[in-house]
Amino acid sequence: MKRPVALVTDTGLVDEVLNAAAVVGCEVERVVDVTALRGRWHGAAAVVLDFEAVVACGGFPRRPGVHVVGAGPPGEEVWRRALALGAEQVLELPADQERLRAVLADAAEGAPAGEGRVLAILGARGGAGASVLAVAVGQAVLAAGGHGLLVDCDPLGGGLDLTLGAERQEGLRWPTLRLTGGRVPAAALRTALPGRSGGRGSLTVLSCGRTGPGPEPDAVVAVIEAGRRAGGTVVCDVPRQLTEAACAALDRADLAVLVVPADVKACMAAKTLVDQAGERGVRLKAVVRGPAPGGLTTAQVVAAIDVPLLATMRPEPRLARALDNGHFPETTRGPLAKAARKVLAALHTN
Repeated sequence: MKRPVALVTDTGLVDEVLNAAAVVGCEVERVVDVTALRGRWHGAAAVVLDFEAVVACGGFPRRPGVHVVGAGPPGEEVWRRALALGAEQVLELPADQERLRAVLADAAEGAPAGEGRVLAILGARGGAGASVLAVAVGQAVLAAGGHGLLVDCDPLGGGLDLTLGAERQEGLRWPTLRLTGGRVPAAALRTALPGRSGGRGSLTVLSCGRTGPGPEPDAVVAVIEAGRRAGGTVVCDVPRQLTEAACAALDRADLAVLVVPADVKACMAAKTLVDQAGERGVRLKAVVRGPAPGGLTTAQVVAAIDVPLLATMRPEPRLARALDNGHFPETTRGPLAKAARKVLAALHTN
C-alpha cells in the first residue's frame, strides 16, 4: 500500500506531522534528504515538505498531492518553488493541524471504490420496524459483496448491535468511542467496531450502548462522511424524536425512508414526522408494513401520509423469535429481505 512521504527537518514540524498522522491512523515514511526523496517522488501517496525541502527540491517534476508545511508564512522564494512543484497548499502549523490531518487521512484511505451513499430509516411509531429494516439493508449490502456501516442514532432504542445479534462482540459503541467530530478514517472504524464479514463484503455497526450518552451531532456527521468517503453504504437508524443527532443524519441522507405500520395511529404519527422532515427539506419515501388489523389498504396509508410508496412488507415469519434469541435472519428470501433490496436499489438510483 502506498504511503505518504515526508522530508521535514525542523524538529517542531516533525512532531506536528507525526502527531497528525497518528491521529488519523496514517503511516508516514520519513526520508532524510533529497536523494532519498527522489526515488519515492512519483510513487508516494502524498508528499509533505517543509520550506527548506521545497527549495532543495528545485528541478523535481510537478506531481499531485504535494503539501508544504511551515511554522510561519512562506517567503516569496518558497511560494515560487512550491508552485513549480505543483503544491496544493501551504499549511502553517499548528494552526492548520486539522487540514494536515485531512490530507494524511485521504492518503491513508486511498482512492474510494466509488461514491458512498447514505440512507436514513425511521419509524412512524415505536415498534414500527425501522431498526429491523436498517439491519436488513445492511445484510443486503453484505450479501452483495459491499461494505456497509450501520449507524445507531437512537440512544433509547436498546442498541442496534442487539438487533444485528452482535451485542456480545468486542468493539466500541458510542459511549466508549468518545468522538466529538473532525476527520475519521473509515478503515479505523471497521477495525474498532463489531460486525460481520462474508465473501468480499463487510458490515460494521456503531451502536448506542445500554447505558451512557448517545452520539453528538458532529460525531454523527464525522462517521457518516467517513463511510461516504470510503465508498460504502451508510445506513442510519434514526429515532422518531428528531434530536440534533437524528437531524444530522437526515440532512445528509441521499434517501430517507419512513416505515409505517398499516394502522390509523401509525398514519397519524407518520404525518407529523413527514411535516417535520419537510420543514428541513427532507422528502421521505414510505415502506408500508403489514398486517393491517383494521383492513387499511396500502393505497389508503399512502394517501393519508402523502408520501410516495417505495415498498410494502408483509410480516416476516418467525422474526420475533429469532431476534429474541439473538439471531438476525440471514436469509435472502422472505418479505423483509425483499423490502431491503428494494430500498437498497432505490438508494443507488435516487
